Amino acid sequence: MDWLLQQLINGLALGSIYALIALGYTMVYGVLRFINFAHADVLMLGAYAAYFLAPAVGGIFPLPSFTGTLIILLLSAMICAGIGILIEILAYRPLRHRPRLTVLITAIGVSLLIEFTCQHKAVFGADTKPFPQLLPEHDFNLGGLVISSNDLVVVVTTLLLLGIMWFIVQRTKMGTAMRAVSFNQQAAALMGININRIISFTFGLGSALAAVAGILYAMKAPGIDPLMGVQPGLRAFIAAVLGGIGSLPGAALGGLLLGLLETFAGGISGLSNYRDGIAFAILILILLFKPAGLLGKATIEKV
Repeated sequence: MDWLLQQLINGLALGSIYALIALGYTMVYGVLRFINFAHADVLMLGAYAAYFLAPAVGGIFPLPSFTGTLIILLLSAMICAGIGILIEILAYRPLRHRPRLTVLITAIGVSLLIEFTCQHKAVFGADTKPFPQLLPEHDFNLGGLVISSNDLVVVVTTLLLLGIMWFIVQRTKMGTAMRAVSFNQQAAALMGININRIISFTFGLGSALAAVAGILYAMKAPGIDPLMGVQPGLRAFIAAVLGGIGSLPGAALGGLLLGLLETFAGGISGLSNYRDGIAFAILILILLFKPAGLLGKATIEKV
């Protein structure tokens, strides 16, 4: 039972990070109906933003500290929100009325451009850099369980951001406009909604979430490098499909389920070598038997 509960705790922390990343995928898909594969690289840029901001912020608010970490999170989220909006304006907006395959190929190209540009020695370099300690770390022993303070921060931050996202989408004018654009862009434009502004806001918000997820992921990882977003990005995409891409609760549910499944598989000796295979097997099964995902709704496309 102790092993089961310990894996549950570890899986919730990992799944919370996947859920945050998956939210960015599902928001963009919900509005534009395409997968932004460059989203995972914005996660990496968020981690590097925190890496370079930490010495400057630490000079005012000595690290590790909650105040300094909060400032770093906010600044990194703002930087990545600007990057996300810039990507949308330069790469995706000119292709908005082109076939979706064209936009999908462009998204892959943007992802590769960011990754290989950042590996150049004049930018970040290809070597792994140690991520600074942002928060004081403590381990809490409850019986036979060990709960890390960083895991608690990850789960609480994810729940807080999920609540903020729900409020924005369901209780604000901008959220109402986002839902209108998702339902029918032409009708929304006729009602006076600025489509470009709504789409840019969606990219900015998703990129800000990716930045926070990147920092939380880097706090648990041994170091950061320009390819650090590839694996968590792929898993978050699987989580979004599992929960129902286009559904915010589905993205959160899919991330948590995938994190739990990976953690439990990693703790079993016979399955620990197949963690990656399990994730992609889930993707294949969900596409075969429930393409809309657990909480998604099947839609009929007119041709």
